[in-house]
Amino acid sequence: MQSYAQTVYIKTNIGQIAIHTNNQKSEKLPIILLHGVYFDHHLWDKQVSEIKDRTVITLDMPLHGESREITKSNWTLNDCADMLIEILDSLKIPKVVAIGHSWGSMTILRAANKHPERFEGVGLCNMPFLAASNKQKATFGLQHFMLIFRSFYTKQTGKFLFGKTSLKNNPSLQIQLKRTMDILSRKELIKVDETVIINAKDVTDLIINLKVKAIALIGKEDYVKIPPVIKTIVVEGGHVSPLENPSEVLKMIERLIS
Repeated sequence: MQSYAQTVYIKTNIGQIAIHTNNQKSEKLPIILLHGVYFDHHLWDKQVSEIKDRTVITLDMPLHGESREITKSNWTLNDCADMLIEILDSLKIPKVVAIGHSWGSMTILRAANKHPERFEGVGLCNMPFLAASNKQKATFGLQHFMLIFRSFYTKQTGKFLFGKTSLKNNPSLQIQLKRTMDILSRKELIKVDETVIINAKDVTDLIINLKVKAIALIGKEDYVKIPPVIKTIVVEGGHVSPLENPSEVLKMIERLIS
């Protein structure tokens, strides 16, 4: 896995967040990458290893990876957006290029709407932006009962997140998911699902009113829809494009910063 030059912990409104920085001596704007639910900063290892002309920052989202000291129990997606700005302030970064996956994209969208001056551009991978339907909410409720069968739950989650061809060609994707999901307790998994998926509101208006340069990317087998207005790239795979199609995600990042 990619080794990072520096790891620090930054206090935010949600709790202590682990920040991993690959420092480069460059005048170019840094890039910050935010992962989605069940993963950690290693989701971006391939992309980070290829970006050598500027500083690259990744972080572990609340309760994930090394961000285990979460002090706010009722945090929301808006708190995550504030958390991102607090991190930029702490690192003394006035402006950044931000790339997100799923939950990370949802966080960036909200932060960029509140503080457009802090973002040169945003890349939104696999971003859910519609509210969950009643059927989806009921499905998650039933799935949470299955958490007592943890290995089965994780395997079924992988089948939902990854495209069929991706899993067939790269079975190690399930192993990577298991590594990061195993860190989360049953209570933490339910909290994340409720906050990020079940209770998330429709943010179509935030997309339409976004005043920052943006590119979106989704997989052909993704469960999310193509967002309105934003130029969207459709690639092979399901909902975890940074792992399933890392080269295409890297091209998207390069396009955004060119």
